[in-house]
Amino acid sequence: MSREYQLSNAVANLKYTDILPHCDQGLPATREFLLKVVDILLDYVKNVNDRNEKVLNFRHPADMMALLKLELPDKGVTLQELIGDCHIALKHQVKTGHPHFFNQLSCGLDLVSMAGEWLTATANTNMFTYEIAPVFILMESVVLAKMREIIGWEQGDSILAPGGSISNLYAFLSARHRMFPGYKEKGLNSIKGQLVMFTSCESHYSVKTCASVGGLGTDHCIEVPADDRGKMIPSELERLILENKSKGNIPFFVSATAGTTVFGAFDPIHEIADICKKYKLWLHIDAAWGGGLLFSRKYRPNRLDGIERADSVTWNPHKLMGTLLQCSTVHFKDKSVLTSCNTMSADYLFMQDKLYDVRYDTGDKVIQCGRHNDIFKLWLQWRAKGTEGFERHIDHLMELSEYMVKKMKTMPEKYYLILEPEMVNVSFWYVPKRLRTMPHTPERVKLLGEITPKLKGRMMEAGTLMVGYQPQGDLPNFFRNIISSAAVRQEDIDFLLSELDRLGQDL
Repeated sequence: MSREYQLSNAVANLKYTDILPHCDQGLPATREFLLKVVDILLDYVKNVNDRNEKVLNFRHPADMMALLKLELPDKGVTLQELIGDCHIALKHQVKTGHPHFFNQLSCGLDLVSMAGEWLTATANTNMFTYEIAPVFILMESVVLAKMREIIGWEQGDSILAPGGSISNLYAFLSARHRMFPGYKEKGLNSIKGQLVMFTSCESHYSVKTCASVGGLGTDHCIEVPADDRGKMIPSELERLILENKSKGNIPFFVSATAGTTVFGAFDPIHEIADICKKYKLWLHIDAAWGGGLLFSRKYRPNRLDGIERADSVTWNPHKLMGTLLQCSTVHFKDKSVLTSCNTMSADYLFMQDKLYDVRYDTGDKVIQCGRHNDIFKLWLQWRAKGTEGFERHIDHLMELSEYMVKKMKTMPEKYYLILEPEMVNVSFWYVPKRLRTMPHTPERVKLLGEITPKLKGRMMEAGTLMVGYQPQGDLPNFFRNIISSAAVRQEDIDFLLSELDRLGQDL
């Protein structure tokens, strides 16, 4: 371990019992220990933002296991050994905040949000009652109200959930509760028929998970065909609704997607909303990925028009907005349905005779009870950027994606763009030298799909770049580049394209 992380001789061999809260005289040792941890964190922040640093130092799991000291001892180790553990953990971690990390929907390292996460961990409080988290509960109320206003609602209710999948589940449960309020007490006996739900074949798998967890069964989550751009086809939705009604099934829930995981496609909300209104179905918009575009006057139109017509919306600030993981929200137009659906009135936690306004106790309107404080980092970030700052951030990411597409079109022999993106997802194949003169036939597509994971392997071994890949429908493996980090500049897009060519041209 680097000497710069060496504790003083007086502290290095102490144990956890020699620092607060175990030792009343432990403040000096506590301070030295924590300041050394902060040194490690700050060095990591510096390295993450250094373009000369690698994104990762890849090792196979067995090699990594041999390198790390992961065994749990019978007797605790010294403070110096704990400092070493902290150092080694970050040293071998993928730098998801690096400007050359384009692998995930959530990436980047917003330092203000990070500062909020540090404070959150120190406060270490639960979010189920105002009694124990008064500051954070009020922050949550203010921020979520602002997000509903941006969606286009004058009232409603919202909650922070542990990820977009659980946010979608909250919407599913609320939709079923609205149509069949007796389900909460009576279960399946309250429904005289088979419930069915609808989502695009391009939607996130968590929508189908709702059918599994909620007791419908995945066969009753009906996948609606999408067009060649990945958008749900409204006429197919209506056809499938009528087909299921004719079978005696009970349609109740439609999940449209605003920003699909692979192509970043936006379902046509107004047309889908018209169908939901016609057949009295709950409309949910999964905008976990694309919700950040709500800030942009330039890019919101034609993508999110009509979102205010939804009954519920999932929106993840930890994605396009750059808030640190995790930070996922779900919003409801009806201000009472979330509480009505989930409240269990546990009188040992949610007493109604407290000295304050108990409407600020959030624990009884969620299925989790206890919730992590995910609001402070978002509130602090919003204070720093302002609403206008988020708009500039979103526009910058979109403009970088447009720049990447423009650059790729100047090199059609090297890069095959699969479709014109409407978000920051850029889907493409890299074409090595041996295939550049070959006609673009199904055989060439097959070969490009085989080359993609090989190039990804080279990329990880080099450690200079990370871009994700996947198959989609009839398409074999292709790269899906994501630009969602505020650290990325045009020069990083130039590096991305040149590095892919350096690593892959002889494949």
